[in-house]
Order: sequence, then C-alpha cells, then structure tokens
Amino acid sequence: MACTSCSTSDGGAPKGCKNNGTCGTDSCNKLTVFDWLANMSLPTGEAPFDCVEVRFKNGRKEFYRNTEKLTLSIGDIVATVASPGHDIGIVTLTGELVKIQMKKKGINHASNEIPKIYRKASQKDIDIWSTARDREEPMKVRARELAIAQKLEMKISDIEFQGDGSKATFYYTANDRIDFRLLIKDFAKEFNTRVEMKQVGFRQEAARLGGIGSCGRELCCSTWLTDFRSVNTSAARYQQLSLNPQKLAGQCGKLKCCLNYELDTYMDALQGFPDFETKLVTEKGDAICQKQDIFKGLMWFAYTNDFANWHVLKIEQVREIIAENKLKNKISSLEDYALEIVAEPEKHFNNAMGQESLTRFDQPKKKKRPNKNKKPAIQNATFGASKPDGGGNSTDNKIRPASNKIVPNHNKIIPANKNEPEK
Repeated sequence: MACTSCSTSDGGAPKGCKNNGTCGTDSCNKLTVFDWLANMSLPTGEAPFDCVEVRFKNGRKEFYRNTEKLTLSIGDIVATVASPGHDIGIVTLTGELVKIQMKKKGINHASNEIPKIYRKASQKDIDIWSTARDREEPMKVRARELAIAQKLEMKISDIEFQGDGSKATFYYTANDRIDFRLLIKDFAKEFNTRVEMKQVGFRQEAARLGGIGSCGRELCCSTWLTDFRSVNTSAARYQQLSLNPQKLAGQCGKLKCCLNYELDTYMDALQGFPDFETKLVTEKGDAICQKQDIFKGLMWFAYTNDFANWHVLKIEQVREIIAENKLKNKISSLEDYALEIVAEPEKHFNNAMGQESLTRFDQPKKKKRPNKNKKPAIQNATFGASKPDGGGNSTDNKIRPASNKIVPNHNKIIPANKNEPEK
C-alpha cells in the first residue's frame, strides 16, 4: 500500500520496487498522483510554486507551504507544523500539479491558513518517528481490550502517532453516539501520551485500512476513489443484479461503490425499452414480461396462464404488438413473433477440462527386477511322474504329483501308477 508499510521491507527500505519512495508515483498504488511535469523546466523568470503535498499514514494527505525555500522532491521526508509539536511526512507532489490538486479540492493557495514546513527531517527525527510507528499495533490491541472492558459499542480501527510521538490519534467507528470520557482517561494513563479521538465512517475505515475486493483487485477507496457518493439498491435493479446483500456489500458493509460505475450506460440503454410492466394482449391470453437483455435488445414474455413457457421477442416486435393493442387489435399469439435462440459456440476458446490427466506430472513407478537366485515353481504337475531320488522327507518346495485321481463317473479310486500296490 505504501513504502512505509511494505511487507517486503528490509531495514526500513522496501525490497519490492527498489525505488524507496522516490518513484514517479508517490506511493505503491495508495492514492497515487503521477508527476507528469517532472522532466519539464519552468519558463525563464517563473518562480516554482511554493506549496507541496505531503502524505502521512494510510494515504492521509495535506498541503504545506514551503516558506524556507527548501529544495524538495518526491520522496523527501520533512518535518511539518502540528499542534502541538511537529509531524513527519513524505513529500508526494511538487510544482504546478500541487496547484491543480488544491483547486480540485477547493483549497485557496493564497490563504494564510496553510501550514508550513519546518525543515527536512534529520536522522533523529526519523528514528523517533519510526519508534512511534512501532508502538501503534500493540497499542491498538490494548485499546480494543479497554473499550470492550467498558462495554462501549465502538471499534478502534486504527491509531496514528504524530511524528514527534507526543500525540496519538485513535480512529474509531460506531453506530451511535459514544460517551468515551472515561475511556480517554484510561488511554492517557495506559499509554502515557496525549489522546485524540476521531470518528470515521465505515467507508473511510475501509479506505484507511485497505484490502482486496471480490474482483481480486485492491479496494477503489484505498487506491484512487475519494468521492464517496451514495449507492442505492435501484442501481442493482437497473443492472438486473440479484439483490443478495452478501454479494452487493463491500468490506465496509455498505453497497459497493462500483455499482455506480456502469449505471449511466444501463440507464441510456433502457431508454429504448418499453415499460417492463406492459402487458401484451393476444387471442391466447395476456402476456407479461419476465426478463430483459438490455444490450441485446431482447425481452422474454410468458402467458399469465402458462408461466413455464417463455417467448423471446425483439423490442421492435414488442413495440409493434403494443401499437396493435392500442388500436384495440389482438394478435393471434406470441409464437408468430417469437425468435428461436440458437446457442452459438464460443469462439477462440478451447475447453481442455478433462483432457489432461491429474497424474501426468507424477513420477512413474519403477518395476522390480526379477530375483535370479529364486528357483521357479512348478506350475502344472504331470501325472505319472516318478518320485524324486533320495527318499525320506525332502526339504525342497517342489510340488509332488498326485498319487491318486478321482474318476467322475465311478465311485472307486484308481491308482495313478500301475506298479504301486492298491491301498
């Protein structure tokens, strides 16, 4: 999300992009602003703009005036005015683009209320800042425990220390008004610092913390979106989406902001459609609309006495039937106008599901070599074979021939060898 919170950092420097905060964009996809005027020089005699944009934790940005005429560039760590003490931030934008950003946010660059930059941060300032940042996560866990102990219906979502470590801002969310006067006393006693409580909305909380959406990308509110417009369920109805709260809600618990992105396109396409509640009068009965395909210009109708069978019509055909109904004329049936939808195979797509074996990467089993020292066993014994020489009890495992055989059609035993006496 940003260089200071990069998960691949080593000794404070991120190992991922190798720019260490000095890239053309001010951070790793966290409300980035690309400095496309970086390689352009100012006209002769033109003084550089004296305001810069400074970024703090989780994308919080402020504008400061460079009264000391410091030579600043993107990625410089500076000490700025705070109340009380000073704060530490990273310069994210300089030059004429700062004037455009201030105009976009409605800030008058000639105002005397714009705070100033003290100096470039020294190594001592950076060490104090880094130490304070390391305290934030364990403090957040402890602060939640104290809030739960007082049974307050609130959630401590984030803690931000001032650069000099003299003050900590606790960001929280709550549905109702919270009386946290006793909680502030416990915080000040527990953490030994000045405490400031700031309530944020659920969308602002998701924007500060960041995350991955259901689309697989980073949240819009944490990367580029700053204008949180209201989203209604009508936006989902116009786009014919299922009104499932689990699918329509984002990580903030509210309706997803992206529902408004394509709403205008759907609204323009729906202007050419007849009213969804329009009934088509036929000799077989009235038909009502069941479904629309906005971008293909198709509508599905079903008779009121036969909802199982749907008939697809083009919007031009629907208008033609409506015009006939206005003239008090009934068409014979919808089947005369219905289209036959033929499912066309998808092009440039090869479904390889099931064509590959799941064990194609497994190592083949090695076959065992036959034991050459092992004597082969006799598979089929022949009748009339002589006894082995030596007599007595033989220790080998040879299969001996049967001495008697049973004739199926007789009930007497015939000796196998005529020379042997009958038992």
